[in-house]
Amino acid sequence: MDREEEFKYLGPTFQEAIRSRLKSGNACYHLVQNILSSSLLAKTVQIKIYRTIILPVALYECETWSLTLRKECRLRVFENRVLRRIFVPKRSEVIGKWRKLHNEELNDLYCSPNIVQVIKPRRVKWVGHVARMGKTKGVYRVLVGKPEG
Repeated sequence: MDREEEFKYLGPTFQEAIRSRLKSGNACYHLVQNILSSSLLAKTVQIKIYRTIILPVALYECETWSLTLRKECRLRVFENRVLRRIFVPKRSEVIGKWRKLHNEELNDLYCSPNIVQVIKPRRVKWVGHVARMGKTKGVYRVLVGKPEG
């Protein structure tokens, strides 16, 4: 019996799922980047735009992803890029030049769970749904089954 390294199920392979979603999130981000960098809108409105338009596109089907540290890092990079557009560069008091905000500063300004902290509860919630499905459903058998071979 041959062993499959990648499996395509109704869309991209499991290996490409996060890459594909981040690509869609980037496309969505580029459509609204002028709004996110506008000084006419309040930061709270810009954050709501991010959370209601960009984040759902990027996190579609995130319940089924297996997250490694590398994938978590890619997700955080995506989020930090969007947040840096919202929270514009700061002028350094010491040297008087503009600089990008550090990740810790972005976390303090954002005041919401980061993208990885949003995914993990969704995954737990999804596992609960699958566990309640019953033994006749294929998804349940995949969750609790022991593959042979």
